[in-house]
Parts: sequence; structure tokens; C-alpha cells
Amino acid sequence: MSPAFLRLWGVPILLGILTTVGLVAALLGDGMWDAVSAVALGLPVLLGIWHSLRKQGR
Repeated sequence: MSPAFLRLWGVPILLGILTTVGLVAALLGDGMWDAVSAVALGLPVLLGIWHSLRKQGR
């Protein structure tokens, strides 16, 4: 993969994989998997909030 492709699509692909892991953990697991799913599904939300607040500060 070219560096330009990874620069453009690297983070969205990573967030998609993280969200998929969170959804699968929430559907199939119990106990510790609930914590894994909460972190995996909450991290993209927190990154989005951080990114939007960082852009407003400029």
C-alpha cells in the first residue's frame, strides 16, 4: 500500500476494525468481553470528540 493511501484511509480503517471487534465482543461475549466491547466502542467516540474540540481551538 502506498503512503498516500495509508495517510488517507489508515485511521478510518483502524476505527472500523476497532468498532467491529467491539460489536462482536458485545454480541458473543460476557463478563470481561463486556469491558472489551465498551472500550472498543467508546474509543472511536472519544477520538471523534477530541478531534472536533481540537479543530475548534484553532
